[in-house]
Amino acid sequence: MAKVKSVYRCSECTCEVAKWVGRCPDCGAWGSVEEVVASSAAVAVGRRAMLPSTAASPISSIDSKATQSRSTGVSELDRVLGGGIIPGSVVLLSGEPGVGKSTLLLEVAHRWARARGEIALYVTAEESAGQVRLRADRTGAVHDKVYLAAESDLATILGHVEQVKPTLLVVDSVQTMLAADADGVIGGVTQVKSVTAALTSLAKASGIAVLLVGHVTKDGAVAGPRTLEHLVDVVLQFEGDKHSALRMVRGIKNRFGSTDEVGCFEMVEAGIRCVDDPSGLFLHHRTESVSGTAVTVAMDGKRPMLGEVQGLTVDTQAPAPRRAVSGLDYNRVSMVLAVLQSRGGVYVGKQDVYAATVGGMRLTEPAADLAVALAIASASQDLALPTGMVVLGEVGLAGEVRQVTGLTRRLAEAERLGFTEALVPPGVDRTGRTMTLREVADIRAALAVTGLRRRRRDQEPIAAFDERAAE
Repeated sequence: MAKVKSVYRCSECTCEVAKWVGRCPDCGAWGSVEEVVASSAAVAVGRRAMLPSTAASPISSIDSKATQSRSTGVSELDRVLGGGIIPGSVVLLSGEPGVGKSTLLLEVAHRWARARGEIALYVTAEESAGQVRLRADRTGAVHDKVYLAAESDLATILGHVEQVKPTLLVVDSVQTMLAADADGVIGGVTQVKSVTAALTSLAKASGIAVLLVGHVTKDGAVAGPRTLEHLVDVVLQFEGDKHSALRMVRGIKNRFGSTDEVGCFEMVEAGIRCVDDPSGLFLHHRTESVSGTAVTVAMDGKRPMLGEVQGLTVDTQAPAPRRAVSGLDYNRVSMVLAVLQSRGGVYVGKQDVYAATVGGMRLTEPAADLAVALAIASASQDLALPTGMVVLGEVGLAGEVRQVTGLTRRLAEAERLGFTEALVPPGVDRTGRTMTLREVADIRAALAVTGLRRRRRDQEPIAAFDERAAE
């Protein structure tokens, strides 16, 4: 009889300690140390030779067509997955509560059954069957090939799979499932690992594609042990602002494709729909330019999206003028303001400055620096940028305008949407371009090209500011 003993191991970094502690001494994680049963004869048993159940075969004899991706029917999700779901794969979709994970996967199950004529099994433990049916009626996701089971016991779910024989299994969510042969409470480290491992084994043995819903912590990470992400094949992050209808799916891990793609969705009253061209959501459509606005192109993975930066300056008598930022990096905007004043001669030290994006877009990359600077300078001087101009470039502390990644793809997207002029860093490839490219080496050149170095009637002359600054 093998001697059994217990060890205490951290689920985050696998560090072992002699006794239970509330905080791991290695990685510093709280509540991650748990008791694990270990056998002293485990090493000896592992060295024994065993007859394999399936003989190894040459890789050339394996049929690759059996594991080709199959479309889910949702184009934006297929984009992130790399073409579709691989039979026998396990996909983990994580996101904050209420972002629309259940709505999206119910739509996936419906389109899978409608387009392919195959059975999809939707298992829920967070809602009753009646609640899911109400959502299906509202979104139009009712189909005879979509089976619904409101269960939380893992053994019962496996029994449903044997009876229904689906080709797609949706589990909502993995934190609410219970494995009777595992210790711990529902949603705990041991339970989540056991449920995920069992569903992964089911997918690999039967070829069923499994979609798991995962909760997230306050930090935005997938709830449960860190090893949960290593048990599955694909990890997707479902993001969205509660004040905006836009939702995005990003790839965190993908064994079958790239993680650079981003899928865009829009939440509507009838459910969720794909957004093939999300740039229109981040632009304020107007017939003519107004002061305080600049359009730039952001790269979200491999996908270029146009966004509008808006700036507003207001004179104030307060000793410490206010700086308010929405959708932008506050520290980055503060740096741009300092460069704009020191290197560009646009004095905003006695003005409240407000900077924001349109449509809830997040612009945190350095490529939006020049657009932020010109939007604030435009608002300060009450002069609009030329109509149909897009602004691209990173601004350095010396006032220089630097190159940005993916400039060719950004310009192609702006040209496709009808922009005729672009303000870009030096050294841009002009091959095949029909739009006018204006290269600027520094912030002063950018202000001069856009006409923002002309002063307003009631504004202090730039030359006078330069002389005072020199003193």
